[in-house]
Amino acid sequence: MSSDKTGPRSAYSALVELRSTPPHERADAARNRVAVLDAAARLFAAQGVDGVTMDAVAAAAGVGKGTVFRRFGDKAGLAVALLDERERELQEAILSGPAPLGPGPLSDDGVSPGDRLAAFVDAYLDYALAHLDLLRMSETASPGARYRIGAYRFWHRHVALLLTAAAPGGDAEALAHAVLAPLAAEHLRAVVAELGAERARAAAHTVVAGLLV
Repeated sequence: MSSDKTGPRSAYSALVELRSTPPHERADAARNRVAVLDAAARLFAAQGVDGVTMDAVAAAAGVGKGTVFRRFGDKAGLAVALLDERERELQEAILSGPAPLGPGPLSDDGVSPGDRLAAFVDAYLDYALAHLDLLRMSETASPGARYRIGAYRFWHRHVALLLTAAAPGGDAEALAHAVLAPLAAEHLRAVVAELGAERARAAAHTVVAGLLV
């Protein structure tokens, strides 16, 4: 069977289809969206996510609060939208960036599926720790919200493909959830507060290493 850098071509195509894509919208709607997201990013950085209201975001963006509520719903919706561009950057690096995170040759230059999995864990942790409050809000907006987010399905599929390549015969679909579990924002927030970011990172890598033995 023809294959790509991470698994069967059909599986790779499915991963491409799961990546986040920019919204298609009218020019005026796009301008309002950018204004709201820029204002939200500034306010969240200055005051913390919990200290900012939707009314304050609307005022800072120079739009009516109805516009903000209709477009984003609540602060969790704002968080998802703010994270979307960061997620797209990571997804593009995974799909087409240089190895070990991206799809460089898995054997010709010594980069294995396990190397790519370790690189993903590092890159995801860098992203998550930089936006932890926003990520936590988006993942805990409602019960099970984390698992319904399109980005989670992308991360899960990517990890499952790498596990399939690294350890054929294992239950890659189930084990991919095990890899992603310690990367949940709520979990990371608690562990980092108690043990620090480096120990949280080391623990995540230990989980991955145990699956590849």
